[in-house]
Amino acid sequence: MSSRSAAIWVGVFLVLAFAGGGGFDLFTTDDDNSPVQGASLTGRVERIVDGDTVKVRVPSRSRVVTVRYIGVDTPESVKPGEPVQCYGSLASKFNGELVTGKRVRLRVGRERTDRFGRMLAYVYLLDGPHRFVNAELLRRGYARTLEIPPNTDFADRFDRLERRAREQRRGLWRACANE
Repeated sequence: MSSRSAAIWVGVFLVLAFAGGGGFDLFTTDDDNSPVQGASLTGRVERIVDGDTVKVRVPSRSRVVTVRYIGVDTPESVKPGEPVQCYGSLASKFNGELVTGKRVRLRVGRERTDRFGRMLAYVYLLDGPHRFVNAELLRRGYARTLEIPPNTDFADRFDRLERRAREQRRGLWRACANE
C-alpha cells in the first residue's frame, strides 16, 4: 500500500471515529449541554404537549427534550388553572396528527430556551412530505404569530401566512371570530 493510500485510510478512520464517538456534538452544544443557536438536531416526536409544544427523543442527547415552536402561539389547551381556549383542542389534535411518531429536524433559535427550560426551535418534518411545522400551523389557521426577539428569522413569512389564513377565515379565524 502506498503512503498516499495509507493517509487516506487513516483520514477515513479518524472521521468515522470522531463521528461515532459523538465528536460532532462539539459543534452543537456548549458547556451546559444546551444546543448552540442554529444547531440542527434530529429526533422523533414522542408526544405532543399542546398545539405548539412537543416532546422529542433526541438520540444525540440520549434523552427526551421539550420543544416549543418558535414564532407561533396556539390557543391554550393544557395551561393549569385556565379553561381550554377556543380552538385549543383542535390545534393540539392537528399538531398531534402532524408530528406524533415522526422524525423531525430541530433548528434551535438564537434564544435557545424559554423561561420554562423548553428548547426553542423551528421544526421540520423528515418523514413523508417535508414540511415546516411552525409555518403549517399558521397556514392552516391553528396558530397566531408570536414574535419574540431575537428569534425572528421567519417573522415576515409568518406574518404573511397568518394574514392569509385570517383573510381566508381558516381555522381559529373562522371559529373564534367573536372572541
